[in-house]
Amino acid sequence: MTGRIDGISGPTVNVKMPGLRLYDRVYVGHAMLTGEVVRLAKQGAVIQVYENTAGLAMGEPVRGAGLPLAVRLGPGLLSGIFDGLQRPLQRLKEEIGPFITGGQEISALDYTRKFHFFPQKNKGEEVKQGDILGYFAEGAFKHHLVSRWNGTLAWLVSGACRLDSPIGRFEDGTEIPGSLEWPVRVPRPYRRKLTVSDPLLTGQRCVDFLFPMARGGTVILPGGFGTGKTILEQSIAKFADVDIVVYVGCGERGNEMAELIDEFGGLNDPWTGRKLMERTIFVANTSNMPVAAREASIYTAVSMAEYYRDMGLNVLLLADSLSRWAEALREISSSLEEMPGEEGYPTYLASRLSSFFERAGTVETLSGATGSLSMILSVSPPGGDFTEPVTQACMRATGGFLMLDTTLAHRRHFPAINWLQSYSLYEKSAMAYFNGSLSPAWEEAIRRCRDILSREMSLTAVAEIVGHDGLQDADRLLMRTAETIRQEFLCQNAYTEDAFSPPEKTLAAIAAILQGHDSAAEKITKGGTLDEIVP
Repeated sequence: MTGRIDGISGPTVNVKMPGLRLYDRVYVGHAMLTGEVVRLAKQGAVIQVYENTAGLAMGEPVRGAGLPLAVRLGPGLLSGIFDGLQRPLQRLKEEIGPFITGGQEISALDYTRKFHFFPQKNKGEEVKQGDILGYFAEGAFKHHLVSRWNGTLAWLVSGACRLDSPIGRFEDGTEIPGSLEWPVRVPRPYRRKLTVSDPLLTGQRCVDFLFPMARGGTVILPGGFGTGKTILEQSIAKFADVDIVVYVGCGERGNEMAELIDEFGGLNDPWTGRKLMERTIFVANTSNMPVAAREASIYTAVSMAEYYRDMGLNVLLLADSLSRWAEALREISSSLEEMPGEEGYPTYLASRLSSFFERAGTVETLSGATGSLSMILSVSPPGGDFTEPVTQACMRATGGFLMLDTTLAHRRHFPAINWLQSYSLYEKSAMAYFNGSLSPAWEEAIRRCRDILSREMSLTAVAEIVGHDGLQDADRLLMRTAETIRQEFLCQNAYTEDAFSPPEKTLAAIAAILQGHDSAAEKITKGGTLDEIVP
């Protein structure tokens, strides 16, 4: 299936080519640039090109692949660094140097590498769709291979094998590959979606204690420039209690992405003691890369995350940031001359975001295991305006809202999470979990902590009128305790040993603060003064 270029407008190209289908993958021009069909007409189509279109000319050939934009899934993805089209950047550097040129096609999986396969089914066994045929040894993980067909096994390999050769065959002749391709815009199947219940531990006291996350849940981190969104996401990526981390630098500055990758290479996982990179996948679509590939990057990442979820693993997807993804969507929509919505974003912005968030969740996989895919996504509202369309669309579809406050950031309070404006819809289930597994004091400590912080806000307004010395000793004690909670409990330095705080340490820290407050309050009740009790 071939055609010719009929028009060029930035990353969008008009072609005369009958027979194309919506979202088909195509190769554009003599340079074989990767593109995707985004609009169809009677005798042609509009193609969104995921690479730089500089140098393209009218009349150059276009070839259809006959398949949608897809990712390759199989062993060998862990520790990898990919761009928005799932091209392995490390291998691209080895082959063509540090700069990516147009038309570079290289598989995400290394087909020259051999993996050891351990079969769990025997010749002649009846296999159903969803049955585990065996597993590859991939680092510390058992990379399960799930059957996509029903049938009787004719043979199954045992030992080292390459992914470009079949690892088995059914008696009807159907070959069993060691890897597969999956369309990035199509959610992977599962038996059923389960209720989100277990908390997702992040090691961040403010998050785990006041605004807990859940495995399978979705949370956004909106904040203006300099509020610490990237640092908070990176801290969570390092310390979250999950099996696999997929980190997407969506329009991120290249130096920040390089710094993050370099840092991860030397870190140990606090939960297992192994290298953190062994359970991490990076999708780096930096700000100098083609804008169209930025729009595809989050779908590339979530497809890989779903693949590991389907093995019964707990996966965390982090993206920085959704605002830059939405800007790419707006730019593409404008080049397609679509009707603009609020602030120039396409009218389908909210529905596109909602359908993406729906790919998170805790599910029963086709093999009967339980896996989860959680999402933590940063948002960069222009000027810190949380009423802008991207933030509002995310708030309607997510279960957690951790507002990063510019005022707190300017006071060097990190993470700069505003404890009065943020919320989590997973708090009730997380509280029940911690009350049962850790201590019943967890719920009471949260209630008292919030009460002290809330009352401090009221007393601050009074102190501005009468002065701090004009307050009663009990009120001054409460303000002192609130300051201790803010400075010693809610603040957490991402570059020291305090960067990771397990639940036991978190509860002990807040309990000590509250105990000190109660002891001082009792002495004030008996007639003591605050200056005598607290030097």
